[in-house]
Amino acid sequence: MIDPDGYRPNVGIVLMNPDGRVFWARRVRRDGWQFPQGGMNSDETPLEAMYRELREETGLTAGHVDVLGVTPGWLRYRLPPRAVRRNDRLVCIGQKQVWYLLRFTGNDADLRLDLTDKPEFDHWRWVDFWYPLEHVVTFKRGVYVRALQHLAPFARQVAGSAAVPTISLETQRSRGRAGGAGPGDRFRGAPRVPAGARRSSGEPS
Repeated sequence: MIDPDGYRPNVGIVLMNPDGRVFWARRVRRDGWQFPQGGMNSDETPLEAMYRELREETGLTAGHVDVLGVTPGWLRYRLPPRAVRRNDRLVCIGQKQVWYLLRFTGNDADLRLDLTDKPEFDHWRWVDFWYPLEHVVTFKRGVYVRALQHLAPFARQVAGSAAVPTISLETQRSRGRAGGAGPGDRFRGAPRVPAGARRSSGEPS
C-alpha cells in the first residue's frame, strides 16, 4: 500500500523498560540497528498494525505491554536513491509513520526474534532512551528525533527525568535533519492511546 505521493504507511515501535531503556535491535544479515517497524495492510488501523508487527518482530503480544503514547500525525522519511525500486509499478520513495511508545511489562525471556520464517532481527539489547538518535542510519535520523521528542514526556511519567532527560533544541538539530510532519499532515482519525493505558501510565485523560 503506497499513497499517491509515493509513501508507504508504516508503524514504528519504541518498546521501553520501566527504567527508561529502550529495545534496540540489529537487522538480520546487516550491520544496521533500529526500532521495530513495519508496513500497514490496507485493512488495518495503525494500532492493529502495531500489535501485529510487535508480535512478528519481537514475539510479544498485547499482554506484554501498555501503550503509553502515540505520535499525532504522520512522520515521513525518504529512502536513499539506491533503495528506491524504480522498476516497480508503484514506486515507493519513503515511509510515513505513526510511532507508539510501549511500556514492557514482561520478562526478557518473553522476547523472541525467531517466530516468523523470515525474522527481521538477529540480536537485541536495551539502550538509553536517546541512544538511537546517534546510532540509527542517517536517513531515518530526523524521524527518530521527532518521534522520541514527542514520546519523551510519556516516558518520563514512568521512568523519571533522570532516565529520560530533556535535550536542548540545539542538540535536536545536531542529531536530526529537517523534515517530518508538515502542514496538513495531521493523521485523520489519529490513533488514540487506549483509556486503560492512559490510566495505568498516569497520563491525563
